[in-house]
Amino acid sequence: MPWIGKIIVGALAFLLTSGMSGPGRLVIIVLGVMWGHQFDKARAAAGSRSRLGGASSDVQREFFRSTFLIMGHLAKADGRVSQEEISAARSVMHQLRLGPDQVREAIGLFSEGKSAGFDLDTQVARLNAALRGQKLLVRSFLEIQFYLLLSNGSIDAAERDSLWRIAAGLGFSRVELAQLEAILRAQQTFGGGQRPAASPEQDLVQAYKALGLTSESSDKEVKTAYRRLMNQHHPDKLMAKGLPDSMLEVSKEKTREILAAYEVIKKARGFK
Repeated sequence: MPWIGKIIVGALAFLLTSGMSGPGRLVIIVLGVMWGHQFDKARAAAGSRSRLGGASSDVQREFFRSTFLIMGHLAKADGRVSQEEISAARSVMHQLRLGPDQVREAIGLFSEGKSAGFDLDTQVARLNAALRGQKLLVRSFLEIQFYLLLSNGSIDAAERDSLWRIAAGLGFSRVELAQLEAILRAQQTFGGGQRPAASPEQDLVQAYKALGLTSESSDKEVKTAYRRLMNQHHPDKLMAKGLPDSMLEVSKEKTREILAAYEVIKKARGFK
């Protein structure tokens, strides 16, 4: 009851001042009601935090389940799961730093996702309901799926069709998906410090692509794009929105790739 504090403290003030009369008693009763109001506000805030904590836990659970169920479906989208795709899935699990129990669960979910009876649209709808249109989490989810698909170097037609269905179900347009893919492909060039040998000019072209920009972009646009991408992958922000702890390593890797690309552009443009 949202008013229980006001009633209890107000009643206590009334009883404790029963021997008093005049305005003094009224002042104490009013103060009692005010203190009770503050108590009610504190209870409401605590309840809200508790509900948010529960909601966050639900999001984390659905995010984790959907990640590997849908990953399994994408791996089987072309009709068969290759050894390379299995290795790529295990690489994702390793990248996510999953514990032994989580790995076993992830493998089970992956196998379920690649089974003939898996209902992709229903699972996407469940994930969409859990994420409640939070673009940062939708983007993170799609990035993890791309991590698997791009590990083979190319995405075939069947995989791309499934990816479009998934993105559409999460409120992500084909244009947004194409932009995300282009950025992720470019960011891979700067990932993990393992960049292939390339000329400074080629590096710079890829750096612009990694930030979703071109060489024609202004200094202000470069800085804005950098801050936006870093903000989108900030581990604390994503965790607060419900991203599972196990998924944070991918987010951290993305921030390293974005920073590396930004440093190339900064050096070429000569600004701090």
